[in-house]
Amino acid sequence: MKIRETKNGCKITRLLSGRSNVFLLSYGGKNIIIDTSPGYRWKKLDRQIKSLQINQIDYLILTHTHFDHAANSNKLKKHYKSRVFVHRSEAEFLTAGKNPKTSGTNLFYRFVIDFLGKSLINRIRYEPCNFDFLVDTSFDLSGTGFNAFILHTPGHTRGSMSVIVDNEIAIVGDCMFGMFKSSVYPPVAENPKEMIKSWGKLLETGCELFLPSHGAEKSRRQVLIDYNKRK
Repeated sequence: MKIRETKNGCKITRLLSGRSNVFLLSYGGKNIIIDTSPGYRWKKLDRQIKSLQINQIDYLILTHTHFDHAANSNKLKKHYKSRVFVHRSEAEFLTAGKNPKTSGTNLFYRFVIDFLGKSLINRIRYEPCNFDFLVDTSFDLSGTGFNAFILHTPGHTRGSMSVIVDNEIAIVGDCMFGMFKSSVYPPVAENPKEMIKSWGKLLETGCELFLPSHGAEKSRRQVLIDYNKRK
């Protein structure tokens, strides 16, 4: 588990990596998990949480409601009494255990998703989960004990969100992709133009480090290069 800490003392622990990153925010005895990984990774996620001697996850924030981010939401809610944040435009997907649509950002992925993946994504379902908080443009998390806020960053999906911690580190879901050294541009997005606008919103926060759901962290410099090239 990789741990980062902000100047204010908030710890950000990567509980899971690989297929999908899962991040834990810890500060002042409170815990927030961001995303949950696919359903088949529940046992490992549960073990990682228990290894930290955590009995309660106060909040769960979903960057969006694709199965590889939201599939274990109801288990976290049940086993750790988590209260769940989701964007208003994707609440119905979470409560139905369904995936919002998306598309490829290049010819190969566009073909794979538009022609081969639509029926598959409709068949991939996950355990439905009820939400506790709906987010619109932003949500101040100071009431939860964290110097952080949720920011609506659409593009990958209509309701994609990011979490800004101490204006230093942004956890960005699939708004950015960490698998390529020279780019943060994801291979999949419903609306690439909106996604690039969201990069601009994220840069405006002043964050120096960006943590995507897939792959490695990205520096502000890397994001700026890609943003200036594509905006």
